[in-house]
Amino acid sequence: MPGTPFPFSRYVALGDSQTEGVGDDVTGLHGWADRLAEHMARHNSGLLYAHLAVRGRLAGQVHAEQLAPALALRPDLATVVAGDNDLLRPRFDADEVAGHLEAMFAALTARGTRVATLAFPDVARITPLARPVRHRVTALNHRIRRAAHRHGVAVAETDHHAVVIDPRLWSTDRLRGRSSGDGRPAKRAHLTPQVQGPPRRRDQRLPSSPARVPAALGLG
Repeated sequence: MPGTPFPFSRYVALGDSQTEGVGDDVTGLHGWADRLAEHMARHNSGLLYAHLAVRGRLAGQVHAEQLAPALALRPDLATVVAGDNDLLRPRFDADEVAGHLEAMFAALTARGTRVATLAFPDVARITPLARPVRHRVTALNHRIRRAAHRHGVAVAETDHHAVVIDPRLWSTDRLRGRSSGDGRPAKRAHLTPQVQGPPRRRDQRLPSSPARVPAALGLG
């Protein structure tokens, strides 16, 4: 909307458990995308919000399962955050993971959608047990930044904010943010300034089934 800090009318969130909100042990499945949407909704009461993220999904699965429904919703803003599940698998290919992310960036931006993503924090700074995957995070972040640059995608640099390694903001598995951990990055220096965009109405929380997405938003 002209004159507002968040001039978007349709926001779609694609991703895995990080976006879905798993680990928020206070309010249930209410993650950073929900909080970001609510924050933006205060500036744009007409925003439509579709939450497509499903826990456990690899980047390739997010690409295969969520991109088509997202495009069908014709968003003017999308967040694409995936790859953390891939990082933990015995076989990890940074090029393959980044390729799926870039394909989603390309498809969405080609439709005129404003897209935002994030570079993953150094998990070894959160838990020493994650040190073996530190080089994977570095490699994937490098590719995410390059792909984002090619397609004009905004990147939230989580490592630039010391708050992301505060253990109080992480769930017990040290892989997902808890309620305050999900909310602070979304509302503060991470994705909010990158998108300056949309929210969602409470009754428009979308199920994981792509077939129900258009009907849930009243788009078909």
